[in-house]
This record gives sequence, C-alpha cells and structure tokens, in this order.
Amino acid sequence: MYSNMEEPQQIQKKERYHHGDLRAQLVEATRQLVEEKGADHFSVSEACRVAGVSTAAPYRHFKDKDEMILAVTLEGMERKYQNMLDTVCKKPERTLSRIIALGQAYIRFARAEPGVFRLIFGNTKNHKMHEALMNQGPRHFEFVESEVAACLGKPEIDDDVRKRAFLLWTFVHGLSFLLIDEKVSISDMTLNVDLILAEIAQRVMTDAAPARPTP
Repeated sequence: MYSNMEEPQQIQKKERYHHGDLRAQLVEATRQLVEEKGADHFSVSEACRVAGVSTAAPYRHFKDKDEMILAVTLEGMERKYQNMLDTVCKKPERTLSRIIALGQAYIRFARAEPGVFRLIFGNTKNHKMHEALMNQGPRHFEFVESEVAACLGKPEIDDDVRKRAFLLWTFVHGLSFLLIDEKVSISDMTLNVDLILAEIAQRVMTDAAPARPTP
C-alpha cells in the first residue's frame, strides 16, 4: 500500500538546534513516516534521515522506536483534543451547534491525520503500559459528556448524559474510519457529512422517549 508513495520530504536541518528542537524534529519526522508508510513500515534510521539528524541523535530522548511512536501518539491525542476545544469554543454555549462542532472536529482530524488517528486507536494493546495514554482517553470523552450535559441543561453528568455521549461518539468514530478507509463509496447515497452530523446530533439529543428492544 505504501510502496508507491514518495519518500518523506526531509525536514530542513538547522545548523544549530536546541535540545528541545531535536526531539521535536524527530517526533515530526516519525509522524510524517506514520502518515506515509504506517507505524510498522519504517526504521529509526529512516526517521533520522527525514529529520536530518545523526542515527545516534534519537537516543538522547527516546529508548527506541516504540517511544518515538508513543510521543507521536500523545501529541496527536493532544492536537485532536485541542482541535475539538477550539472548534466548540466558537459556538454559543449550551447549544446543539456545539455538539455538531465536536463531530466535525473529530472527523476533520481523522481526515487530516489518518495515520495518527489509526495509531491512537490501534495502539490499545500497549495503552495499559503508559499512564499518559490512559489519562488522555477519558479526558476526551469527559469533554463530550460535559458538552452533552450543558446542552441538555443538566448540572451534572448522569447516566442519561453518558448514554447520549456514547451514542454520539460511537457514530462519529465509526464514520471517521469509514471515511478515511474510503468505505463510504459502497453506498449510492450522496454523503453530506455536516448534514448527517446535524441530524444525528438532533436525534440523539432529543428528549423523546428512548426506543426499547423488542423482547
């Protein structure tokens, strides 16, 4: 899948870089390679070449390739969270438009960084080994819960809020993967993502009695 892709563009090497710049260069190089080749299809030396640094440079900051990928994952999660926050803050408080904006930001990130998006949710086998990763996930969902509670005018997050937030998240998450995996084309319907997000938000956030499964 990745064999026909062009080699990642080398990050311009600075004549002098500060200690923090080296780490940032390596993380960005790793992120580029994750997007272009996938996390399993490049080496530390290749990341060094893209970053424009020596093959010994990564070991000033990272033990191995896994730690470099972990850094990319964490920074990706933070960008995703910040994108959601920035998008929502542009909308009036306690409105359905903020719920819709959450979905738009989520999908926009998935489309902009599909490799990192897959990495965030495909690295679960190692999540329990990293406290930072374990702390990030709940923070994202709690943000969705807080916006759902505010839109419903509820002072706290109760079971109803959690259920609605979960319904919203699972729909948007699934749609994100369908879009980046180009699976939506199997349908003959014309897909307007914003309209679909608006309709789903309206249905989930309505106060109508929930449907019950048939016995």
